[in-house]
Amino acid sequence: MLEKVLIANRGEIALRIMRACKELGIKTVAVHSQVDRDLKHVKLADETVCIGPNPSSASYLNIPALIAAAEVTGAVGIHPGYGFLAENADFCEQVERSGFTFIGPTADVIRLMGDKVSAIRAMIKTGVPTVPGSGGPLGEDDAKNIEIGRQVGYPVIIKAAAGGGGRGMRVVHSEASLLSSISITKSEAAAAFGDGTVYMEKFLVNPRHVEVQVLSDGQGNAIHLYDRDCSLQRRHQKVLEEAPAPGIDPAARAEVLAACVRACVEIGYRGAGTFEFLYEDGRYYFIEMNTRVQVEHPVSEMVTGVDIIKEQLRIASGLPLSVKQEDIQLRGHAFECRINAEDSKTFMPSPGTITQFHSPGGYGVRWDSHIYDGYRIPPYYDSMIGKLITHGETREAALSKMRVALDELVIEGIKTNVDLQKMLVRDEGFKAGGVNIHYLEGKLIK
Repeated sequence: MLEKVLIANRGEIALRIMRACKELGIKTVAVHSQVDRDLKHVKLADETVCIGPNPSSASYLNIPALIAAAEVTGAVGIHPGYGFLAENADFCEQVERSGFTFIGPTADVIRLMGDKVSAIRAMIKTGVPTVPGSGGPLGEDDAKNIEIGRQVGYPVIIKAAAGGGGRGMRVVHSEASLLSSISITKSEAAAAFGDGTVYMEKFLVNPRHVEVQVLSDGQGNAIHLYDRDCSLQRRHQKVLEEAPAPGIDPAARAEVLAACVRACVEIGYRGAGTFEFLYEDGRYYFIEMNTRVQVEHPVSEMVTGVDIIKEQLRIASGLPLSVKQEDIQLRGHAFECRINAEDSKTFMPSPGTITQFHSPGGYGVRWDSHIYDGYRIPPYYDSMIGKLITHGETREAALSKMRVALDELVIEGIKTNVDLQKMLVRDEGFKAGGVNIHYLEGKLIK
């Protein structure tokens, strides 16, 4: 087992990683920006290092500072968490070259799956179902691009190969606007991501967002932890997730789960990962793979009993998976509500001091967060301040627990999206299950 791990992140995920490390007897190093010196995991770590000023570009994204912190503290592994540098192949490469263990996939695999075009090609080879499209980057041949559009069928969507988080996309409804849309998306992609490569896919009108959690040890062993539904989104950002995804065709589910496991083995995947799909009319369509732990990983843990962070640490230590596929059984249902420091109506961030805090509790209730009474939320980072997770024997039972838990949650001194979450868990359409990715924005417009 790794002896000491540097946690290259902040907030709730840093605390989550620290807890897993401590349970496994691994010493921890917390890095932090100047404003983050009062984070809970910083107070609990075995060692701490300030890595720079408040902007993430000067601290959490500062690769030389992170590696230097590992060197001076004698850490042997670096866990990137999610966000920041978690899917940065150059960071992974520099960590490994400096003699440390990167707790995640290899740089080559991160690059393979980080480029949407190469990822789709890899999935086609391994039998993972993909969205009909160009099958590669769009070139400068206008006639060929028009022909591809006709073959795929309108509407289509033009996507940046290096895009993500809802950026670098443009929906095209007719052939008349195809060429101009390709040109504009290329320019936007080059400006935003430093890479103007784009590709074309069939645009699915009312799909759901369903993803598959996997673990692979890089030694030929891989498993899935079933699926999650993450369709409740605003501006392509997830708001509420659940596991397993409700109302999925069992045969289609079994087929895609097996395909994801097979793909992990064939691409030599190492660590925790997530295959993201659009699901419509009983069919899955691969869109991307996240080569890191996801924000919503707790719902998969709750319904399978597998600690995903501990498995990451075991795998990085060179150990095989501690569980086999036949050991994994679905146990009930789980929900996760992301709690953000933002106005429920305007969605404007709300940094400031928490004057009163009370976390909910009870059987089947989990609260993953770094906040506490008197904690000051800085304005420099993502607005998510916690995740409320509930688990029940049935979907209805888990949802009932979530309604009670949200009513118990007290966060004063700042604005939060708790009222929005209370509305969602009481919404009749969501309660029925299986809403599409446009459902939430449709509710917010009314």
